[in-house]
Amino acid sequence: MIEHIELFFKSIFIDNMVFAVFLGMCSYLAVSKKVATAVGLGAAVIFVLAITVPLNWLLDQYLLQPGALQWTGIEGAGEMDLGFLSFIMFIATIATMVQLVEIVVEKFSPSLYNSLGIFLPLIAVNCAILGGSLFMQSREIESLGLAFNYGISSGIGWFLAILAIAAIREKIRYSNVPAPLRGLGITFIITGLMGIGFLSFGGMLTGGDEEESSKPTTEQVENISTDIDKELANNTKIIE
Repeated sequence: MIEHIELFFKSIFIDNMVFAVFLGMCSYLAVSKKVATAVGLGAAVIFVLAITVPLNWLLDQYLLQPGALQWTGIEGAGEMDLGFLSFIMFIATIATMVQLVEIVVEKFSPSLYNSLGIFLPLIAVNCAILGGSLFMQSREIESLGLAFNYGISSGIGWFLAILAIAAIREKIRYSNVPAPLRGLGITFIITGLMGIGFLSFGGMLTGGDEEESSKPTTEQVENISTDIDKELANNTKIIE
């Protein structure tokens, strides 16, 4: 349970898709002019990540990794390595889910579908979506539950980022921003400042471990005391 909680908060605040690794910046900048549009796209990204990361974990475990095909019982399958197909398989899974999202949004919310425009189908090539599956693979996430957790939490992190910048951009319209910085200029500056702010979460899950490791153990204290007593006894003999 602890590893699920740690992975959840770490993926949202410490390894945020936007502020830590700068993935999905094209949609983040283009669809963050209004909060309503940002919420719709953020919810779509959460859904796609929550589905594709666990599906790609299953593909990686039972198809792509070296020896993953051993479960088939085919002679020589245990020696096969289909890792070179990772990008193709992951992108195919993502494209399928994005098509499903596009159909659902067009059916139940035509206004949101029209406001998102070309950026809804472009989720299929959003580097944050593919990055979620590739990070899952490179970090060797151990179980399907953790992969599902990572997909949802990574999506929530991206959602919070685009929601925050959309809210700020709506308010900043009424501010006296210098002409050269209006539009994307001030947006990049704000994004950089928010990224610096998110760096402060870096020690949230590690500070306690470092503090515990820095404390000397009882055995170390006893050894230090013994060494000090020996030094004092030697010094006393020299003085006498």
